[in-house]
Amino acid sequence: MQGGISVNSLQTSLYFFAFIMVELSLLFIGISTLVGLALAYVSDEKLQRWLSHKGVFGNILGALVGGLTPFCACSTIPMTVGLLKAKVPFGAVMSFVVASPILNPIVLSMLIVLLGIKAGIIYAVVTFTAAVLFGLILEKLGFANQVKNVIITGGAEDNTELTTFKGKLKNALGSAFDSFRGVFLYLVIGVAIGAVIKGFVPQDTIVKIAGPQNPLAIPVAAVVGIPLYIRASTAIPIGLALVQKGMGVGAVIALIIGGAGMAIPEMSLLAGIFRPRLVAALVGVIFLTAVTAGFVFSIG
Repeated sequence: MQGGISVNSLQTSLYFFAFIMVELSLLFIGISTLVGLALAYVSDEKLQRWLSHKGVFGNILGALVGGLTPFCACSTIPMTVGLLKAKVPFGAVMSFVVASPILNPIVLSMLIVLLGIKAGIIYAVVTFTAAVLFGLILEKLGFANQVKNVIITGGAEDNTELTTFKGKLKNALGSAFDSFRGVFLYLVIGVAIGAVIKGFVPQDTIVKIAGPQNPLAIPVAAVVGIPLYIRASTAIPIGLALVQKGMGVGAVIALIIGGAGMAIPEMSLLAGIFRPRLVAALVGVIFLTAVTAGFVFSIG
């Protein structure tokens, strides 16, 4: 009997790994290509003009741009500095910074495919609202003086020869595969961990520690996500396996947002352009967003 259970567990893990790996790989490449193609028609200057609107409209646009651009921290930071140097209002930049790691097409599409359209809509509404709101609050509280004097070296890549749709599509597809190669190992790690959880971790253990009935599971998950996070492509398959094992969806969402938004590497890069007080404020913002989203999912 014990041997039969082990075989079944191994089969469950292998099926989960193969199916989720293929699904997320195709999804990542497809969404990245579409976004890259769309951005090929929008110049950096046009983005900066859009974000230069003052007031709440600028924050809305900042959150939209952050949400529509699947940047990693290594490209979000230079973009942030570029926006600040272009005199884009501070609040709009903060909305961009908050939205960029936690609300992007890849994260959103993965959530919709793996957890359903309702989960995707709730996630998008909560994180987008948080990005707009906290951008406004940080500006009103005077955090604009917490930006360091940073100089970014190097220029943008010249893509003036990409004037045809075919050229833009080829470039977008190439960039998508480049990005996929960069996240492939992390995706394998995340799916592998999820497969082990799916096949071998007892359901009763997950329910007892982080089930829907444990109100502390959500804030704890938001904090635990920080050291566990590598990339969203790693966290989401782990979260899927935890949900299927009985972990509350709210706790999983808090873990994903907390990990994506407060990842130690990203906070380290932000510390290079922001003073400690603003970095601490952003950590608090992401934590509140993670906990709020978690409880909204729990009652939804």
